[in-house]
Amino acid sequence: MDIKLICDSLSDIPDEIQAKEYLEVVPLTLIMDGKEYKDGVDISKEEFYKVVMEMEDIPKTSQATYGQFIEIFEKNINQGKKILYIAGSSTKSGTYQSAVLAKKDIDGDVHIFDTEQLSLGAGQYVIRACDMIEEGLSIEEIVEKLDEIRDSVEILFAPASFDFLKKSGRVPMATALIGSMLNIKPIFKMKDGEINLEAKVRGIKKLVANLVDLVIEKNKDNLSQLTVTIGYGCNLDDFNKLKKEVEEKLNGKVKRLMVTKGGVCICSHTGPDIVAISFSK
Repeated sequence: MDIKLICDSLSDIPDEIQAKEYLEVVPLTLIMDGKEYKDGVDISKEEFYKVVMEMEDIPKTSQATYGQFIEIFEKNINQGKKILYIAGSSTKSGTYQSAVLAKKDIDGDVHIFDTEQLSLGAGQYVIRACDMIEEGLSIEEIVEKLDEIRDSVEILFAPASFDFLKKSGRVPMATALIGSMLNIKPIFKMKDGEINLEAKVRGIKKLVANLVDLVIEKNKDNLSQLTVTIGYGCNLDDFNKLKKEVEEKLNGKVKRLMVTKGGVCICSHTGPDIVAISFSK
């Protein structure tokens, strides 16, 4: 196989996808209590969840660097590989730009694809690229088809609390206060590089039902074509409720159902107590 698939740790992907021998993940850096950790290298998701829930200050993240991309690009080009790098949203991190700068200084076949997504949303493109690599498509064909599914890719996510989003400035203070006082659970969506409020419900039972109902409502005419990924962090009880809802409403009705856990860099902004669902056709 002459294609090397690369993504960064802004993409949350199932374990069976991350284990593909032709895939490599470039880690971003987590800064916590004055120490730096490479996402998924120096600290695991489970270690992060445990530590971060006891911290007063939210961690910070730092983009993957030009040097990291130079190293990984050169290594694979020297091995005769064509490179496809699937990037977390260029509007939310400088990681994409680091790769673009590295590509300019490399003599080799490097393709860079901006997902305009994060977490499970960006992971949809990685999953689909793996399918196409294994089908034997060329790198040019893969990039073309990834662009064709862009309109169908979306992530819906709901943090259990507003603490992280509020401290990171990711939601307006008024929204956070309303949610805290009234037990309102907001559902956010990310599409085309922007995060917006999709819906508001009260209580976890209605939340997980609404998450799944939104997927069905948005894909009435092509449910059987969907690749669906559900994700969570440290909140296993909430995830089990979502999983049950998904199995009752989507199992056997969509093309594929997959599961993953929220990554270190994503959960440092949303908090690790989160549930999410993403889809593409």
